[in-house]
Amino acid sequence: MELTIECSTRDPKAKANVLRRQGLLPAVLYGHNGTESLSLTVPTLDAEALLRRASVNNTLVNVKVSDTAWKGKALIREVQTHPWKEKLVHLSFFAVAGQDEVEVTVPLNYSGEASGVKDEGGILNTELNELTIKCSPESIPEVIDIDVSNLGVGDSLTLGDLVLPKGVEAVGESEVSVVAVLPPKKEAAPEEELAEESDVTIPSEIAEVLGNE
Repeated sequence: MELTIECSTRDPKAKANVLRRQGLLPAVLYGHNGTESLSLTVPTLDAEALLRRASVNNTLVNVKVSDTAWKGKALIREVQTHPWKEKLVHLSFFAVAGQDEVEVTVPLNYSGEASGVKDEGGILNTELNELTIKCSPESIPEVIDIDVSNLGVGDSLTLGDLVLPKGVEAVGESEVSVVAVLPPKKEAAPEEELAEESDVTIPSEIAEVLGNE
């Protein structure tokens, strides 16, 4: 999925509110030249269209800075929105050119039906819906598939159990639980329910009145 966004350089002293009224979104690019950052503007409508197709910290985007010679692939590192208006107020990009390794977040896709759910009535409990990984910029997967078909009741998968694409490494302790099959919920037997009801204590005053009747 090739995505492209065209930006322009921005005077760092320019007022953000003025730019937004002009239909421009303040942005910044990191990683293009060591620790330096580059202040940018992006047409707000273009930014909104980009975010409908790209995921933060996952999708590589072709960034072109029209009034400079710089262009290259970058990750969307941060999206800032207005606290209650839900409007975009700022974007951050991180250039990956020349980076041997990047840290990104990738969604998890659980496939198959766990045998413990299908045959034993267990409950599939997914602990993680996304995973932070390290890999080269060229190796970023859009999604990581996890097959749960062989999991029975009481079985689980940890980070260390996952089979990841070549060159991809999970970030985190290997013992962290990812998914497990829990035992089925036990339903209270009718006898137990009746016993619970019969254990209700009647105040002595009420019992005396009932006895007199």
